Amino acid sequence: MGKLMDSVDARALRFAAGFPVVLAAGFVVCAFLIRPDLPEPLAIRWTDDGGAAFAPFGTYVGVGAAAIVAAGWLVLSQAVTLNRPAIMRRIMMGAGMFLSLFVTSVVAAGLVGQAGSADARESHVDMTVLALGSGAALSLGVVIAFVFKADQQWSLDDDRALQLALAREADPDLARDSIRLWVHARSSVFIMIAVASLFPSALITVAVPWLGMLLVLLAVVGAAFLFARITADRQGLKVLLAGIVPVMNVPAGAISGATAADVKAADYGGWGYRHHGGTSAMLVSSGPAVVVSKTDGQRLAVSGGSPASAARLAEVLTRVAARARRGGGGQPPAAQPES
Repeated sequence: MGKLMDSVDARALRFAAGFPVVLAAGFVVCAFLIRPDLPEPLAIRWTDDGGAAFAPFGTYVGVGAAAIVAAGWLVLSQAVTLNRPAIMRRIMMGAGMFLSLFVTSVVAAGLVGQAGSADARESHVDMTVLALGSGAALSLGVVIAFVFKADQQWSLDDDRALQLALAREADPDLARDSIRLWVHARSSVFIMIAVASLFPSALITVAVPWLGMLLVLLAVVGAAFLFARITADRQGLKVLLAGIVPVMNVPAGAISGATAADVKAADYGGWGYRHHGGTSAMLVSSGPAVVVSKTDGQRLAVSGGSPASAARLAEVLTRVAARARRGGGGQPPAAQPES
C-alpha cells in the first residue's frame, strides 16, 4: 500500500475520486427538485418531432449520475500517476474536468427541456442549458489544466520527515528509544464473536431488523476493544484502546522498571482494559506481555504481541525510564518506526 501511495499524487487522487461524485450528487438533488414538473416516463432520445425513446425517472437520473462519475473517473485518474509527464497530467486533469461537466450539461439539458411538458413526446433538449454548460465546462477545463500543479510539492509530511532525520542525525540513539506496535486477540476469538453474533442477528432481523443490526454493532465494538496500539518513546508509555481511546499514559519519569513476562489475563481481571486496586492492565489475550512498575508503587501490564516484541518493548521502557531519571529525557520523535 505504501509503494502504491508513493507512486500517485495524493491531492490529485482525492480530487479525481471526489469531484465526479459530488457533481453527480448535485445533479441528482437538482433532478428531484424539479421532478414535480417532469412527465413520466422521461425521454432519453429525441428527433425533430420530439421524444422518441423513454425511460422512468429513476433510470434516467441513475444512469445520468453513473455516466458523470464514470466519465470523470476514467479521465481524471490519468492525472494521478506521478510517473507520467507533468504536461500530460495537466492535460488529463483539464480534460477530466471538462468531460465531467459536459456530461452533466447533456443530462441536465435533457431534463430541463422536459420540465413543464405533459408528455415527453412533445419535449426537446434545452439548447440554452446545453450551450451554457458546455461553454462553462470547456472554460473550467482549460483553467484547471493551467492551474493544476503537476510537479511534486513539499508537504507537512516532508517537514516531519526532515525533522526526524535531523533529530536522528543529532541523536543516533533516538530510533532505539521508540517503538510502536499493535496487539490484538487471537483470530479464534474474533471467529467466536462473529459466530455468536451474526447467526443470532440473522434470525432476529427477520422479526426485529433494528435489534439484529444493534447486535452486530455491539459485536463489532466488542471486537474493536480487543485491539490496542502501544507506543513507547522517551516521553513514556501510551496505550490506545482500539487505536483511538487513550487508557494509559505513563511518563517515562514515573516508570521504575519494565519486565517481559508470560501472563494469564485472568490474573489481571480478564481481557480488555482492567483496573483493580493498584494494578491496571490492557491485555488482549494471555501470553507475552510487559509488566511495568511505577515509582509510586503501582503496576500495569500490557500485551506485548510476540515474545520478541514484548522483550523489545520492555527494553525500550527500561532504557527511557533510566534516561529520564538521569535527566536526559527528550521530546518524542515526530514519527516512530513500526515494530
